[in-house]
Amino acid sequence: KGAGFLMDDIHTIIDIGGQDAKAIKLGENGQVANFVMNEKCAAGTGRFLEVMARVLGCGIDELSSLAQKSTKEISISNVCTVFAESEVISRLSAGEKVEDVARGAHMAIAKRVMGMAGRVGYEPKVAMTGGVALNQDMVRCMSKEMGCDVAVVPHCQAVGAIGAAVFAYEISHKEEK
Repeated sequence: KGAGFLMDDIHTIIDIGGQDAKAIKLGENGQVANFVMNEKCAAGTGRFLEVMARVLGCGIDELSSLAQKSTKEISISNVCTVFAESEVISRLSAGEKVEDVARGAHMAIAKRVMGMAGRVGYEPKVAMTGGVALNQDMVRCMSKEMGCDVAVVPHCQAVGAIGAAVFAYEISHKEEK
């Protein structure tokens, strides 16, 4: 509701927050037509990126600019945070550059979330919400993986609250009539 209020003509929403990730396909009038959420762990979430940033020796706010310096595609095959942490440490020990590993972490999330988007039957115009949408390289990786531009909804971290406010307004407006 919040994303639809802030942006026109959205067909798919990718929401990646600190603890979960969601793919949402919208139908008529912006209503939810299909929805998938990661259920078991923090794989493919902001928490995953926090762990990757710590292992790579940078702050979460530096991860995007670090990954944008990447010159080599590296695949991080594990999206389980615990196993991916070990894989990243091994990659760094083998001499891989931190910026390439950072990009690999972003692509690992993009691939995981793309799988979720495929299950809901995503369609372009895709918009991204949640705190991870502030990571420009993550948005770039999502666009690459989805094969279309992924826009960032304004106030991406507050979209849920904005949607709740819109719902409350609509309910109170109906009661006045």
